[in-house]
Amino acid sequence: MTFSAADHAAMARALQLAALGLNTTSPNPRVGCVLSQNGAIIAEGWHRRAGEPHAEIHALRQAGGAARGATAYVTLEPCSHFGRTPPCADALIDAGVARVVAAMEDPNPLVAGRGMARLRAAGIVTEHGLLETEARELNIGFVSRMTRGRPWLRLKAAATLDGKTALENGVSQWITGPEARRDGHAWRARACAVLTGVGTVKADDPQLNVREAACERQPLRILIDARLEAPPAARILQGEPILIATACEDGPRIASLSAAGHRLIVLPNAAGKVDLPRLLAELGTLGLNEIHAEAGFKLNGSLLREGCVDELLLYLAPLLAGDAAHGLFNLAALTRLEDATRLDIRDLRQLGRDIRILARIARG
Repeated sequence: MTFSAADHAAMARALQLAALGLNTTSPNPRVGCVLSQNGAIIAEGWHRRAGEPHAEIHALRQAGGAARGATAYVTLEPCSHFGRTPPCADALIDAGVARVVAAMEDPNPLVAGRGMARLRAAGIVTEHGLLETEARELNIGFVSRMTRGRPWLRLKAAATLDGKTALENGVSQWITGPEARRDGHAWRARACAVLTGVGTVKADDPQLNVREAACERQPLRILIDARLEAPPAARILQGEPILIATACEDGPRIASLSAAGHRLIVLPNAAGKVDLPRLLAELGTLGLNEIHAEAGFKLNGSLLREGCVDELLLYLAPLLAGDAAHGLFNLAALTRLEDATRLDIRDLRQLGRDIRILARIARG
């Protein structure tokens, strides 16, 4: 399928619009829409948050009667079902658009090609696949939840160049500089939830919220606490209620935390710890698309060993901390390099004096 330069330009603009909803659309996907007549953009829109009009509706309202005969460029296949809002496919049909170009088909089983089929049945020319990779990346968590039944988990860590996250005495603040810390908060802001372990809570007492980036809504905070050891005064237990994953069925403690508004999920594995793959499946049922994990080397290692990590967000500071300092991951010793976890580096850049690496686990 061949797309023109005008097609590319219009879809690129639609992707820019979709990205405006980076921090606000959860659990919905980030979607942008552009309406064009004779190669000129006449209207545009983007989805802001769940329950509000979709991108196509905003663009159609802006265009009014000028939408008749136009081409609609949408970063995701128009929906064909009634959710919180009516089907966008029907709105495009009623507006009289002549052509719809979608960057990608919707992986949601409730749509999955039905939106485009409905448009074709109404006589509208449909095409898809334009800038599909970019559209998929923008909604990588939504795609993960729809196709795998679990969120996309991004594990963030800050370390020295020799891979140490804290000194032997536990001191870790601050390994990286202010630029890296602000960037880390921007990644928190786009996530549906921020996850940590009880070890980090006891060592650092983090708030685990977004403070150094624009954020209209705070991500859900998730604590993995197998034996319910978090101190009652821990900052993560203050403010908005959190989700606690545990392996413990301590009635009084669960009752106390529940009374404070916190939600508890009991998911023990055979070793008496939290079953992490089952937890991710549970988080998928809650409509969470992207999980941002910030934990210690023990939980980091467990998440990696149990196949829960999709992507690493590593900030490396120009420091050397020595062998006795704490490492990044608690992983078993290897005897063959062939057994090492392999990564695909997707982005590498400098932030202040630090280096940021975005790398994905190489599957297979």
